[in-house]
Amino acid sequence: MPTTDYDPGSLPDLLPLYYKRLFPFSQYYRWLNYGGVTKNYFQNREFSFTLKDDIYVRYQSFSNQSELEKEIQKMNPYKIDIGAVYSHRPNQHNTIKSGVFQALEKELVFDIDMTDYDDVRRCCSAADICSKCWTLMTIAIRILDRALREDFGFRHLMWVFSGRRGVHCWVCDEAARKLSAAGRSAVAEYLSLIKGGEDTVKKVQLSDPVHPFIKDSLKQIEQHFEKYALVEQDILGSKESADKVLALVPDEVRKELQAVFQTERSPIVRWRKLTAAVQAMGTAKKGFYGDKEIMLQYCYPRLDVNVSKGVNHLLKSPFSVHPKTGRISVPIDLKAIDKFDPFDVPSITMICEELDRPKTAEEKGEATARQTENNGEQRKVRDYKRTSLAKYVKLFDQFVEEMEQCRKGELLRKSDLQKDF
Repeated sequence: MPTTDYDPGSLPDLLPLYYKRLFPFSQYYRWLNYGGVTKNYFQNREFSFTLKDDIYVRYQSFSNQSELEKEIQKMNPYKIDIGAVYSHRPNQHNTIKSGVFQALEKELVFDIDMTDYDDVRRCCSAADICSKCWTLMTIAIRILDRALREDFGFRHLMWVFSGRRGVHCWVCDEAARKLSAAGRSAVAEYLSLIKGGEDTVKKVQLSDPVHPFIKDSLKQIEQHFEKYALVEQDILGSKESADKVLALVPDEVRKELQAVFQTERSPIVRWRKLTAAVQAMGTAKKGFYGDKEIMLQYCYPRLDVNVSKGVNHLLKSPFSVHPKTGRISVPIDLKAIDKFDPFDVPSITMICEELDRPKTAEEKGEATARQTENNGEQRKVRDYKRTSLAKYVKLFDQFVEEMEQCRKGELLRKSDLQKDF
């Protein structure tokens, strides 16, 4: 097995190899070109590069895949961010009159970062993550993916691991890309339940009747709550953590439960006692959902709504390398979401070492069979297929292919309708 130890100091040596032989430029261009949906759609897209020593280069734009490829291979960015499609070429923005250069379209994006859960996770803090708290990301993806598809009708969602401690969602439907800032804000607010900063003790307030979206979200949380919150995070285990939970219920219930907790040590039994006490109060006082509010406060997705609201907001590109961890920002397979392990995601060190392995007889035979006129592209295909990156590029390719098929279907439908008239 190749060694996976990553040294940030090796990045300047590894990035040229990664961008020359492994980065999936073909699928990447097909994704962002959207079938050439309108003239200059790709050409007017902003890319931003972060270079060594945090040199930040904004408003990059390219005419085609070849130009993008050459520039990335020349600059070898430590990080690539994707921005909006503008009214003019972003690399010419300094020549455009002020107020005329406008961000017109961009995918609706969501950014969920584990650091935003620091007040409710006990296993890790700051940039650290582990398999226990990663459950929060699994819950977030399940809740938001269902809502975006079923409540809003979006179809083309790509979930991507950030490379370190979070996930991003790219909603690529045409309707999503055309949303105004107000429309984006409305979607983000609909999906936001956690309100208030560090000084706010109670961050979730439910009203009667509970919205169907919140009920659906609770169904997802309930599947994980006992194992994640009560066992792995042990939120009712110590006096300090139990007091944090009890601070979220009314005084009369809190006093009753503090007495119960004196003799009852099992976190699971403590939770059952808490829900029974809260539900009894809810029967007497209609519209009180204290136990549900606790579950939501500890497990509901915490969105950075500013990322979602702005049409011109930049977001880290899929297949960018995280400079701190060396891990590649890869798509997540929703069909195997419970099996996704951020620590299994390949690092740039690993995939570059995998390239150095001698080819197997099978790989040599395949290489010979696939000689074509377009040999350069075929070489890249073979290269990434020889590494741990292959399954993630395949996922990306399937996502792009599905979008292209849908687009062709739409064009055929429009054509048939025109014929009917």
